Amino acid sequence: MARLLTEVFAPAVLAAVMPVVIGAHAGNVGWGLVGALFCAVVPYGMILRGVRRGSLSDRHIGVRSQRTGPLLFGLGSVLAGMGLLAAGGAPRELIALIVASFAGGVIATGINHFWKSSIHTGVAAGSAVVLVIVFGPVLLTSAVVVAAVGWSRVRLEDHTIAQVVVGAAIGAVVAGVVFGLLR
Repeated sequence: MARLLTEVFAPAVLAAVMPVVIGAHAGNVGWGLVGALFCAVVPYGMILRGVRRGSLSDRHIGVRSQRTGPLLFGLGSVLAGMGLLAAGGAPRELIALIVASFAGGVIATGINHFWKSSIHTGVAAGSAVVLVIVFGPVLLTSAVVVAAVGWSRVRLEDHTIAQVVVGAAIGAVVAGVVFGLLR
């Protein structure tokens, strides 16, 4: 169950789904797909390439010292997507999501130099907060997913409880503030 939760709600999965959901909500799935391309497909493709070449330990980059390069590459991809979305006139709500993703990524990358916070729970918590802001309090139930993802990361011994809590707090606060202000 822990492995299933880790895979189904992995950062790349949520980074692919959330722009499409927000794009659809804003009336433009096409722009959501563009956001998904730059936030998930391109960065995850680079990670898979690194795993195949043996320069990365696994798809989740469990070795902290291997995370900086892929995180920086991912930030560059998100930044390029953000520029394209803004220049092309994508919906404001979608751009707000991408900016919040970028801000969360910058903070996660900075923390990664010193400590291994859980990006899985950060992305899950950020996604949950955005869903609540967009669709209302009925989606407070998505907090169950955040807790389940946190449990899975600890159960698989990929993170400590503190790393999961810090990751979730960062994701929730950054998404709430950035997305909330920009949408």
